Amino acid sequence: MTASLRGFHSSGDVCEPTPLLPLPPLGGKVVEAMEIMLIAVVSPVIRCEWQLENWQVALVTTMVFFGYMVFSILFGLLADRYGRWKILLISFLWGAYFSLLTSFAPSYIWFVFLRTMVGCGVSGHSQGLIIKTEFLPTKYRGYMLPLSQVFWLAGSLLIIGLASVIIPTIGWRWLIRVASIPGIILIMAFKFIPESARFNVSTGNTPAALATLERIAKMNRAVMPEGKLVEPVLEKRGRFADLLDAKYLRTTLQIWVIWLGISFAYYGVILASAELLERDLVCGSKSDSEVVVTQGNSEEGQSPCHCHLFAPSDYQTMIISTVGEIALNPLNILGINFLGRRLSLSITMGCTALFFLLLNICTSSAGLIGFLFVLRALVAANFNTIYIYTAEVYPTTMRALGMGTSGSLCRIGAMVAPFISQVLMSASILGALCLFSSVCVICAISAFTLPIETKGRALQQIK
Repeated sequence: MTASLRGFHSSGDVCEPTPLLPLPPLGGKVVEAMEIMLIAVVSPVIRCEWQLENWQVALVTTMVFFGYMVFSILFGLLADRYGRWKILLISFLWGAYFSLLTSFAPSYIWFVFLRTMVGCGVSGHSQGLIIKTEFLPTKYRGYMLPLSQVFWLAGSLLIIGLASVIIPTIGWRWLIRVASIPGIILIMAFKFIPESARFNVSTGNTPAALATLERIAKMNRAVMPEGKLVEPVLEKRGRFADLLDAKYLRTTLQIWVIWLGISFAYYGVILASAELLERDLVCGSKSDSEVVVTQGNSEEGQSPCHCHLFAPSDYQTMIISTVGEIALNPLNILGINFLGRRLSLSITMGCTALFFLLLNICTSSAGLIGFLFVLRALVAANFNTIYIYTAEVYPTTMRALGMGTSGSLCRIGAMVAPFISQVLMSASILGALCLFSSVCVICAISAFTLPIETKGRALQQIK
């Protein structure tokens, strides 16, 4: 960890670390990605082991997002009141504990319950982004925060790689146990992660804030600037009423619409990719009856489920599509820093809408994969930008709650997406893709008309 200090003055300005300060566990994005992607690689195996039907497999993912949705608000509320560090630690302990228990699940019901508990724990990982945001100065946030996507990518690729080796040899239970190791390692590293100095100042715990800043100065062989750190104590923190206050009402409502739409498009792309590549519905080369046949052979058709384990080529396809999530990261960073958060997000959302429509074009397999690759890059860029904007637009008194409620509504979009990508798309490919595109257009308009631009704007302490 390296950082230097920009002075604070007797006028009461908060001392702000200035350059790159990777204090929060960026590795938390690795853990979160592994836990979320785990369901995708384990689903075919548990389908076979417990003879599950399609809706039962889908229910696992739905319940994980349901747990995430409920506890995202709770953790955000508690983080604004009791501290980001405490909630982040609790979420890691919670997630690692229930993830390990999942590997011993004796039945499908227990598996669903335990994965729901994992979803509850993972929802608190966003506090790592809040801590990082509150330590980074304005000029570096637009560059450093998007790099979190690299760690999400690393976690996704890691779980896919592990699954390709472990599942065929020693089974899915050992995959879950091995996947829990990074989270356990990060728990042991928590003593190196300080509480947000901004949060400590807002609660009147100035000595703790100064101790953190002095620790940073010592590590950088710098001298603390002269002056006194003075800031009013903020008693009213983490209140839902503040999110809907007249000053932030419009911003909050538009942010919620954007989060819901981005999540809907993100998981829609992932699920639609599998449907389009498997069934070749775009060119209509296969009839409805042929689609049914391709799901399994005659023996599988006699059982309540179609047991199809991933082949090496399936893992390769997952890796290629996942790499797409970082393809636009350099352009995304440039757009965020030079065009601003609002304009950058409106452009990427508009392009996402366009590429959903382009999927209707009858093209070759390579062309289809190319469209899907670009779409995956665009939806990842959308997430990058809205994460940064949400963390920056709210003051310290309700920053974690603002992120928590947004993350909660985000999961509603994730729970609706499967019904569009897998149910509606089977009936009307045009209808499903047009619906995804329409939602993206609404989000693009909402992003462009956001009342506050956070580019070059210092983090607010109070509303």
